[in-house]
Formats: sequence, C-alpha cells, structure tokens
Amino acid sequence: MQLRPLGRSGLWVGRLGLGTGTWTRGTDEYEARDQLAAFLDAGGTLLDTADVYADGDAEALLGELVEEFEVRDQVVIATKAGAVDGPDRRMNASRQHLLRALEASLRRLRTETVDLWQLHAWDPWTPMDETLAAVDDAVTSGKARYAGISNYSGWQMSRAATWQQAVPGRTPLVTAQMEYSLLERGIEREIVPAAQSAGMGILPWSPLGRGVLTGKYRHSMPIDSRGANAETAGWVQVYLDERGRRIVDALATAAEGLGASPTEVALAWLRDRPGVVAPILGARTNNQLIAALASEELVLPDEILIALDDVSAPPMGYPEAGWAQRR
Repeated sequence: MQLRPLGRSGLWVGRLGLGTGTWTRGTDEYEARDQLAAFLDAGGTLLDTADVYADGDAEALLGELVEEFEVRDQVVIATKAGAVDGPDRRMNASRQHLLRALEASLRRLRTETVDLWQLHAWDPWTPMDETLAAVDDAVTSGKARYAGISNYSGWQMSRAATWQQAVPGRTPLVTAQMEYSLLERGIEREIVPAAQSAGMGILPWSPLGRGVLTGKYRHSMPIDSRGANAETAGWVQVYLDERGRRIVDALATAAEGLGASPTEVALAWLRDRPGVVAPILGARTNNQLIAALASEELVLPDEILIALDDVSAPPMGYPEAGWAQRR
C-alpha cells in the first residue's frame, strides 16, 4: 500500500485506514481478527477507533489484537475522545473529561501512547483554549504523539488550527476526520480549503456513503443490511433519494466499464481527492474489507473522474463560489 504524510507532519501512513466502529457490535472478535490480518497483509498501517465505540469495547479488542499480532511498532493507532452518552450533553471536551478519557483509552489499547489523538466533535460548552490546552498536555506528557479534530465546521477548525499555530510550542493539529464521499461532499465548501491552508490532512469517514455506494441498495433492500434495520434505517435512508440514485447509477456504469466494483471506484475517486490522506474503511465483514482494499490497485481515467465529479457536485453558492471567490 502506498504511503502518505499525515498532514504537515513527519508521520506517514497507508492511504487506506481500518475503522473499528463496528467491532464487537456487528463484527465479532473472530471477524475483527480476520480484518486486521487482511489489512496488515495489504500493507495498511492506520487503525482508527474511539473511546465511545461499543462503550470502549472496540478499543479493548483492538488493543488485544495488536498485542496478539505483535505489530504495535508497525501500526499507527488513532483514537478519539470527547463524545459522551447523555441526554443533555453529547460532547464534553473539558480538560477533566479529555485527560481521563485518554488514560482509559491507553489502558484499553494496551499502549503507553496513541499515535493520533482526535477531538471527536466541537464542544460548545467548554472554552476552546481549555480543550486545546488539554491536547497540549497529552502530547507534552508523551501520551499522544499527534493531534487532530473530527466533525468540526469550517470556522471551528480554522479557529482551533490558528490558535495552535499562533503560539510557539503548542501542538499543531495535523488531521481532520470528516464524513466525505461521492454522496457527501459538503466539506469541499470550507473544510477542505481550510485544512489545506492549515496543513491538515483529511481522513474521510463513511467513504462509501454509509454503504449506499457499494450498490447493494440499487435494486432492493438487503434484509441483513443497516438500511433494513429499524434502528439504523434512518442513517442510510438519507442517501436513498433521487440524487443518490443518480450518483449510484453513474458509479455502477463506471465500474462496469472498468471491470471493477462500485466499491473500488468510489474509494479510488475519494482516495485521490485534494487533501485526502486515507479514507477510513468501516467494513462490517472481512469480505467487505477485502473488496474495499482492492481499490488500492485502481487508477481512474480522467473521463471517469470528470463524470463522477459532475454527477455528485455539491451546491456551491455565495460566499464559497460567489463573485469574490472567482479567479
């Protein structure tokens, strides 16, 4: 697998990452072990998790398997902190919560340091300087090597990145993990240009549009899919509209012409978008992961790239594409 720099840092990672959001919930220990083996065999290095995935069980399983495979020095472990399970507050990026969460993550992951520690989302209840001071402490103490953000808006990310760059000795933010796919290109309005300006790499989550870009919903609703599950159907249905159908149809046509799968084409398109470091593959099964990893070998012709760009183009109005932004 080809390697890329993790934002403006000296750390390089494989250009596809392995997500663990389904581990222990939909993906059991045996399937997770097979996934990690297949990912490592393909040359992958970036392993992404979070303290809230399966209430910490995903981190614990990842730590167990990394230790079992004896690959801690060969992989880059990325985790997140700040999300909480509560009716009144979904994010807690206070110094107290973040540093306690990091300690718990380290115990579950069976490691002394995480390679990339990410703020899971913006916390409107905590002063930004308090949150970022906790990030500085985590890196200074050696418990985290690099820092990033996730699910921030453009102004939030720019403010945080500028704050960290303004004072010598503070920890720069090197990544932004955001939902990004042919079906969700909203980050191209502000996040992508802001990240490039700040030297931050993009780590797309849900790069297959919550599974819709695999084409499995094109003609029917698979009974074992998230779209058919009452608890997760809403998560998928948002992309099963007329625009989504046009994009999936174009993707399927491109895939057929290239002798590839829609999964491979969708990932190859995203992998080479400006600013992208590594799409995070959140496969539920090992077969799904292997199908996604096949995209590493695919290079899309220019005419396919242009066609997919056109059919999935997000609306860009004022001010992102207004008169003052034209060149």
